[in-house]
Amino acid sequence: MIDIILHQPEIPQNTGNIGRLCAFNGCRLHLIHPLGFEINDRNLRRAGMDYWSDLDVIEHKNWGAFLEHPSRPSKVHLLTTHAKQTIWDVKFEKGDGLLFGNEGHGAPEFIHQWVDSRLQIPKYNDRLRSLNLAVAVGIASYEALRQIN
Repeated sequence: MIDIILHQPEIPQNTGNIGRLCAFNGCRLHLIHPLGFEINDRNLRRAGMDYWSDLDVIEHKNWGAFLEHPSRPSKVHLLTTHAKQTIWDVKFEKGDGLLFGNEGHGAPEFIHQWVDSRLQIPKYNDRLRSLNLAVAVGIASYEALRQIN
């Protein structure tokens, strides 16, 4: 229904949990390399690798390969703490992509310039910076799926 796109994720447990979530909710997962781990890493396996066979996952060797891939979503929303709009301010449609930067650095500036929209998850404590990547993917993906369904 929607595509989850991880740009150079660094923590295998997060990616494993996101893979498990995508297998569960029917979202396609795009992994844009380089990754901060090996796909067969034991931590990734512990977090969700047993679901990997049920997962629709596409690995891209870099950002350029993602852009050229025929299965790339035509509309991509970047989830970022730097956004003004929230996930409640946009109408998601079937086939949209939700793009997430990595845990250490977020998304690079060139990606901010490329995307269709920049969105944030509403927060109620301005002293806190951000959520865990896997938690953010869960919240955003289910809001998109709620709207579509």
